[in-house]
Amino acid sequence: MYQAARKLFFTDCRCADDASKAYDDLFRKLDTNADGKVDVSELKAGLAALGIKTGIGAAQKIISSGDKDNDEGLDFDEFSKYLKEHEKKLLLTFKSLDKNNDGCVDFLEIKQSLADLGLNISQEEAQKILQSIDVDGTMTLDWNEWREHFLFNPATNLQEIIRYWKHSTVLDIGDSLSIPDEFTEEEKTTGMWWKQLSAGAMAGAVSRTGTAPLDRMKVFMQVHSSKTNKISLVSGFKQMLKEGGLMSLWRGNGINVLKIAPETAIKFMAYEQFKKLLSSEPGKVQTHERFMAGSLAGATAQTAIYPMEVMKTRLTLRKTGQYSGMFDCAKQILKKEGVKAFYKGYVPNLLGIIPYAGIDLAVYESLKNLWLSRYSKDSANPGILVLLGCGTLSSTCGQLMSYPLALIRTRMQAQASLEGSEQLPMKLMVKKILKKEGFFGLYRGILPNFMKVIPAVSISYVVYENMKDSLGIQK
Repeated sequence: MYQAARKLFFTDCRCADDASKAYDDLFRKLDTNADGKVDVSELKAGLAALGIKTGIGAAQKIISSGDKDNDEGLDFDEFSKYLKEHEKKLLLTFKSLDKNNDGCVDFLEIKQSLADLGLNISQEEAQKILQSIDVDGTMTLDWNEWREHFLFNPATNLQEIIRYWKHSTVLDIGDSLSIPDEFTEEEKTTGMWWKQLSAGAMAGAVSRTGTAPLDRMKVFMQVHSSKTNKISLVSGFKQMLKEGGLMSLWRGNGINVLKIAPETAIKFMAYEQFKKLLSSEPGKVQTHERFMAGSLAGATAQTAIYPMEVMKTRLTLRKTGQYSGMFDCAKQILKKEGVKAFYKGYVPNLLGIIPYAGIDLAVYESLKNLWLSRYSKDSANPGILVLLGCGTLSSTCGQLMSYPLALIRTRMQAQASLEGSEQLPMKLMVKKILKKEGFFGLYRGILPNFMKVIPAVSISYVVYENMKDSLGIQK
């Protein structure tokens, strides 16, 4: 059936009449109930029956793009018009890939085109992408192979196609130490970058609010839990509810959400500048250069907003009536402890950026390469579940490696506000914890921290997708 569809639809040359006839024949095959309209379920089932592979959600996007009268389906005119317009866009993309104008695209041209857009991939990765589209096994793509692969895929240009493997801003698991997203030159010039950052910030705000009780429990256990004062999830929540009621579970969430916007903006701007300074070739950034630029950008952003981090810890741990709000908290810290108090725990926080960003990037790149080497024969698109899985696992590994430094940072931020607590520097605090509680004392609060990962990622993704729709970002 698939070979018959190819012969019918993907021929080398087609005049306008042949194209219209091919569209008509395909439309009749897809319109299974013969009502003169193809809906999402018919399109999905019909293309699958013909052996034409589509990405997740592709059928819905095709219908939405071509449905001019909003009747949740495409009549023949809408169907043929969509295909003609889509084909024109794909032809322009193919021509932009075909650097030497020989009518074929090889893996070196794919590699170069992606590098021009700010996405550097290895020769092996470029070959894998080519193999996923190459039908005849020649290791080159002609126009018909390119059209066949992408005609029923809503991606219309190279920028959309390469977004498959961008490490997505959609993931927000509470810590903002990961390396920022790459944006293509087109995204920067059209202003699409700030829409994507805004969508990511909103997703982070909702996600952090949804998982705030678990985040407060993590901080509570990091500071108060010990061998002599064991705090379980149940007993910890009971203490918090008894002391401050249900709303006390969201203490510190306001400032945690508030710091997203300045941190994201500063990190993005610093990252772009550090990339320019560190790149060996203008416009091209190697993986190690990206890691260095990302780490320095993270350090810059953290330095700028660190007083908010200290306030977040103090507000999270506060007792009822201790502070009337954020400004009162800042005022009391300044009055009692001075300006230096706003940078307590700064050194372990800064040191934590390197293992977090390094492990996060390394694990993500390894998982990406593993997927491309094993499963990319049919499509270069990994699908949303693979992307979310890779991003979640890499971020979790980054957190696991940097967690002891995060715990030291939190305790140093909180110690001045605790009655009878010693004011210890980082080195002495590490020694004290290892002596009294052992190695695992550096991982107090890790359980609620891991418990919030899946709900945080799920909430982030749903909100991000809805924000993309609202802001007019093409999927």
